Amino acid sequence: MYNLTHTVTERFLRYVAIDTQSDPESATQPSTEKQKNLGRLLVQELLAIGITDAHLDEHGYVYATIPANTDKQVPVICFCSHMDTSPDCSGEGVKPIIHQNYQGQNLVLPDDPTQVLKPQNHPELKNQIGNDIITASGTTLLGADNKAGVAEIMDACYQLMQHPEIKHGTIKILFTPDEEIGRGVDKVDLQKLGAFAAYTIDGETAGNMENETFSADGAKLIINGVSAHPGFAKGQMQSAIKIAAQVVAALPFDLSPEGTEGMEGFVHPVGISGHVEQATVEFIIRDFDSVKLQQHAQTIKAITEKVLQSYPDAAYQLIVKEQYRNMKQVLDEHPRIVEYGMEAISRSGLDAKLCSIRGGTDGSRLSFMGLPTPNIFAGEHAFHGRQEWVSVQDIQKAVHTILNLCAIWEEHAVS
Repeated sequence: MYNLTHTVTERFLRYVAIDTQSDPESATQPSTEKQKNLGRLLVQELLAIGITDAHLDEHGYVYATIPANTDKQVPVICFCSHMDTSPDCSGEGVKPIIHQNYQGQNLVLPDDPTQVLKPQNHPELKNQIGNDIITASGTTLLGADNKAGVAEIMDACYQLMQHPEIKHGTIKILFTPDEEIGRGVDKVDLQKLGAFAAYTIDGETAGNMENETFSADGAKLIINGVSAHPGFAKGQMQSAIKIAAQVVAALPFDLSPEGTEGMEGFVHPVGISGHVEQATVEFIIRDFDSVKLQQHAQTIKAITEKVLQSYPDAAYQLIVKEQYRNMKQVLDEHPRIVEYGMEAISRSGLDAKLCSIRGGTDGSRLSFMGLPTPNIFAGEHAFHGRQEWVSVQDIQKAVHTILNLCAIWEEHAVS
């Protein structure tokens, strides 16, 4: 453990006050210009601590380099977090609150007293006795996903510049926009990074490391019905809206997000639109086994064809597109990347636990783009909602883990 004067909490409180919500309906990159407001601040802070090449590019990415301070030939590693917050809940006017010395009580959020963090609903709170819990005020999300990770990386950069006794190779920093809408690495410049391995700092419980994510496809079901004047529709109208509704209603519960857990995949309708003549249902399809994604798409197809038996003049089209794949397929080819991560967590005084995540991260796509990237805890909990929280002690542990990783790669390198 290092004897550090942490800046991570103060940084986090600054960053969450900046609205960086991304927008899935936008075609621009980044999807919202306001994400660059945080990017510009991060560049200013990186320059202020002596990282001279820090910059924000036109697509909203922040890049920076901490030069090596060792003569060893250390592989270049990168630390990555995303700056945007989820479109699912407002991120405007976030007012963070520190609940000091938590003792297991319910936490009532003052701007909306109906928002109460209860230990029975947030089991991880039971492991936070004596710690300092940060929440929002009740009307917005907090933004710990992923500004906790951003603040942790920023504090680690500060510590590396302040403590040259921590020996390390070249360290690359990457902050991305639009991760929450699946476009976080669309415009990333991997040649500029020049890294051998990366770590996203975007996980949940302190001590956890994730080397496995869902594989993911998106599917669009287009129903072509038969339109007719509703006053004269008997025996003629075949409503695409009603057909789409029947397809959604027929999806099995044990293949839905609300009916699955652990390593089970799902089919999830995320949007429905249209009119009598044509309706569209948008799905996300998830499973740890990429082969099963095809089976799940076949389930949609089979249900649709069964429903259409009652609508002989209607037709359909199912379009399936790949989104990302389980990063374990890549990481298993580079075991030391995960091994060093687990060692770094253990050195921080935590019980290192290797986990799977029922979701995806920038690391999922980065891994298949040629940059193997597991995910390390950031301490964020209940993300995408108004009861999101993080503890001061956990985010400090994440900083130690990042510093440990830098040192471990240097220790294992060839002189």
